[in-house]
Formats: sequence, structure tokens, C-alpha cells
Amino acid sequence: MSKKYKKLALSLVLDAIGLVPIPFFDVIWAPFSGYIMTKMYKGKEGKIAGIVSLIEEIIPFSDIVPTFTIMWIYTYIINKERVQEIVGN
Repeated sequence: MSKKYKKLALSLVLDAIGLVPIPFFDVIWAPFSGYIMTKMYKGKEGKIAGIVSLIEEIIPFSDIVPTFTIMWIYTYIINKERVQEIVGN
């Protein structure tokens, strides 16, 4: 399994952890998820995604947003296409 698909699998697991319906779990999980996001995805995009992840996890009932998976899609599908367009021109 390639590195990018291992990161996808980890993203799915981390998004599932964010869905855990334990009272006050979000208070602990929100900053931890933000930290993990910045370690998984480097640079400005990773920092922004870390802030988004922290906010998304701390706001009640917004846990269903798969932030880690969305960042994976952005990094490996959307951003990849943009890089190919720039190089191709």
C-alpha cells in the first residue's frame, strides 16, 4: 500500500474517532485533531486544515464533516490537478 493510501486509511479512522458520541470527548479531541492535521499535511494548507479541524470538532453537531478525508482529497486529487495544469502550461 502506498504512502498516500495509508494516509487515506488513517484519515478515515481519524474522522471516525471524531464521531464518537462521548460527552466532553470533543474538548480533548478537538485540539488533538488539529495537531494531527498539521503533522499529516505540511505547509500553509496543513496549518489552515488544522485550524478548521479544531473548530469543526469543538462546535457541537458538526462532527459529521470528514475533515481529514476532505484534506486528503484536496491534497491528492484537487491540488494534484492544479500542479499538473501549471506544469503543462
